[in-house]
Amino acid sequence: MAESKSFQALLQRPLEPSFMPKDDGKTSLIIPDEYLSDRYRPLAGDLQSRFTSGAEVEIPVRNVGIPDLAFAEVIDRRGAFSLFVEKHRDIAGKLIDVFVKVPDASSLVGIATYARDRLNPYLFQYALSVAIQHRPDTKDVPIPSILDLFPDQFVDPSTFPKLREEGSIVNQAQRTAIDIKPNFTASDREPEQRMAYFREDIGVNMHHWHWHLVYPAGAPPEIAKKDRRGELFYYMHSQIISRYNVDRFCNRLGQLQPLTNLQAPIPEAYFPKMVRSLNNRAYPARHDNQVMRDLNRVDSDTVITVNELQRWRDRIYQAIDQGFVVDSSGKNIPLDEVKGIDILGDLVEASTLSVNRRLYGSLHNFGHDFLAYIHDPEYRYLEDFGVMGDVTTAMRDPVFYRWHGMIDGLFRRFLETLNPYTSTQLAYNGVKVNSITARVNRANAPMNILLTYWQRSQVDLAAGLDFGPQGNVFATFTHLQNAPFTYEIKVTNSSGSLKRGTARIFLAPKVDERNTSLQFREQRRYFIELDKFGVNLKPGLNTLTRRSDQSSVTIPYERSFRRIGTSETPTDARQLAEFRFCGCGWPQHMLLPKGAPEGVQFDLFIMISNFDDDSVGQEFDETVDCNDAHSFCGIRDKLYPDKRTMGFPFDRRTEANVATLTDFMRPYSNMAATNVQIKFTNTIISRT
Repeated sequence: MAESKSFQALLQRPLEPSFMPKDDGKTSLIIPDEYLSDRYRPLAGDLQSRFTSGAEVEIPVRNVGIPDLAFAEVIDRRGAFSLFVEKHRDIAGKLIDVFVKVPDASSLVGIATYARDRLNPYLFQYALSVAIQHRPDTKDVPIPSILDLFPDQFVDPSTFPKLREEGSIVNQAQRTAIDIKPNFTASDREPEQRMAYFREDIGVNMHHWHWHLVYPAGAPPEIAKKDRRGELFYYMHSQIISRYNVDRFCNRLGQLQPLTNLQAPIPEAYFPKMVRSLNNRAYPARHDNQVMRDLNRVDSDTVITVNELQRWRDRIYQAIDQGFVVDSSGKNIPLDEVKGIDILGDLVEASTLSVNRRLYGSLHNFGHDFLAYIHDPEYRYLEDFGVMGDVTTAMRDPVFYRWHGMIDGLFRRFLETLNPYTSTQLAYNGVKVNSITARVNRANAPMNILLTYWQRSQVDLAAGLDFGPQGNVFATFTHLQNAPFTYEIKVTNSSGSLKRGTARIFLAPKVDERNTSLQFREQRRYFIELDKFGVNLKPGLNTLTRRSDQSSVTIPYERSFRRIGTSETPTDARQLAEFRFCGCGWPQHMLLPKGAPEGVQFDLFIMISNFDDDSVGQEFDETVDCNDAHSFCGIRDKLYPDKRTMGFPFDRRTEANVATLTDFMRPYSNMAATNVQIKFTNTIISRT
């Protein structure tokens, strides 16, 4: 318990010295004089008496010696840190290795305490969080959300002075929430601003951060190597691109144009209007029609040409077309239908698992760098990277989706080389899906009409207000929300015996932004996974019900926006688990596309596949240890719980005679679809 509280204290208020009280002033670390920074060591006696008095819990920190952290100190303590910058990523990997190899949790508290007040806070928080998640003796330690640690990466900076004023002057019981205005980055004269609710959603950006925390690209191989990690990189991002395009259709915008021409002007601009709390410098803007230029960033050792980026992409294209990649020893590794997409995912992202970094480079990561430094590629004006350089802010920028549209095109190019699924792979003899319907959870709700609206919610930002007030300080923000609904699936099992299967639910648009019907070859790119779960089918008719909040893709609002602290941390083992790995998942409030006031037509698809072909030989309970977002995040320390390729059955091309979804389903009784409408109401409803 002492170590757990120590880690929680070290992870809170990252810009304050370690000796200052945490947990709303209830917890203080008693730090060895040798661990205090040079500025505070002469004041040791005074500091300990001033800042530990009144704390309910005092935790002594062991002196375990002075670690050699010179390699990490080269990143400026008050500078920007990016996982997309190779130098920073390598340093983070070494620091994670240091934290993981410390012999016990108590020693890690000591090493981390020494490191905390000397290293870049972003670097420290990331490396310690990854280590805590992957060490067997710290897996029960709750990790604060990035919103808790660095709210400046998510929130309009004009909010913070108001929050500090409210927290400093008004008693806790009388404090009111400060409102964060929606869509503050551009006016409606900019068409892309119609998508701001998606790009700038706090939960969406937190999901991206947490996924990269669970699947760190630059960590040591023993941490980076997780089951089907490369495939998950592909699938999670691919689903985001599909969902983004569908929402564009809802907002009468055309599908995004992938950034395939790396030397063409980028028409969209982005002005983030955010300030880094580390150094009070604004995130740089990207003006319209800027062009990617060769990088000569001596500050981060990022020296690379656009031509090199193009060569890497061309080599990946060649590998896909040839059907194999060449590893670092010169051996040909086939890109088959089982492992091919996983190999490509690690290679394109250029994680430590890439089979040949020298040949195929670091396409994904350096692409982020080119776009993040586009405003100052030669460090001429001493500017830091823009929002594309940070996993917590990259999804705010329209160019993120254009870049990942190009990345997704690589994976889809490979998937198009695979043969269509056979009838044996798609069918489930003896199982017939009679129907699927969806209904909002309220009396007399019409069938197959789903509802979205704006919701105003509160989040506590006090833990990120360094040198600010204690207690809770709330801000309100407005986000998309969907009315909870329930699926009803009627299935007949005519086999005469119990059958097990996997229910797979997808949603796809029927029309584009012009209200033009989509052919199946186009529609197949936009199928959004809504849920996946195991079913037991007794002989005869089965009626299955499933709530929307049970989705295998999402996590509930309470887990996205949880707060770590003395009074907020649960003691129940199951609830405590929800503070750990369970922060990974798409936000529940963004499960459905926005729709439109007049309604947008979608195909709601259900397939029940044969469990014998799905099983990986492990049982798991999606209600235990928060395994409920496994479609995007996998299961901690276990195999991905589905043997099929991610995106099955829509990840491969179909036979030429399949022109519609109905054509695709016709031979298979274990599939069904229905038409649903998503209606959006332009009303703001406060969360209860």
